[in-house]
Amino acid sequence: MVSAMRGASAEAQAELLDRLTGALGSADAASVGTDLFGAASVIRSEAGLRRVVTDISTPGEAKATLVTGIFEGKLDPVALDLVVDAVRRRWTATRDLADTLEHLGVVALVRSAGDADAERLSDELFGVGRLVEENPDLRAALSDHVRSVADRRQLVRGLLGDRTLPATVALAEQALAGSYRTFGVAIAEYQKIAAAVHDERVARVRVAQELSDDDRQRLEQALSRQYGRDVHLNVVVEPELLGGMRVEIGDDVIDGTVVSRLDEARRKLAG
Repeated sequence: MVSAMRGASAEAQAELLDRLTGALGSADAASVGTDLFGAASVIRSEAGLRRVVTDISTPGEAKATLVTGIFEGKLDPVALDLVVDAVRRRWTATRDLADTLEHLGVVALVRSAGDADAERLSDELFGVGRLVEENPDLRAALSDHVRSVADRRQLVRGLLGDRTLPATVALAEQALAGSYRTFGVAIAEYQKIAAAVHDERVARVRVAQELSDDDRQRLEQALSRQYGRDVHLNVVVEPELLGGMRVEIGDDVIDGTVVSRLDEARRKLAG
């Protein structure tokens, strides 16, 4: 999605992110995030509006006046200012405007959790993703488009309730209606955005048995040194790996599992 933006869209997104960061100090970040999601949804669902606000032949002030008339009094003032700023800009692809507003909304929700709960938010998003991944019936229910988005959001709220941060609930609800192809993909991408907000990277670590606190800390430190920034571990226990571990961080894969080594030995014997 937004990570693939290029040209004018990439420049616009970077500048809007800077504006968002500067504006959140005096704003309700959760309200800003939720309202940005709402604006993105309206622009995606209304084809005529989307065409007008992304048409390079339409003057920026005309587009700003149009969206102000639509959203004024319905959005947090900070969110409205960002939407107005966004429609004045050039976009490489028409979908990039709404996708960027969603991205800004995710960043605002992450900021709403504060630095103190940054790790908790990341862990909760990972936990939500794993819960859905490991429960086919739940995954089917959340992806059932016969059910309304409101109904599926109610299901998410029932699952998470007051056991998670409000930001986790809000992001899980948005994962049902945003631009990503599945709920699980959205949650994984939101966790990456959350890590980037705090200048971290996310590593998915597959192991045969749970890591001790000392082993986890050593691995975090080693990966942080290697990548030049803090690394947050998502640990998945898979007994069938037999031993060792597989680390996935971005496009890099470090596979030191026993199963991998056995497969490699078989290939050498067969070759």
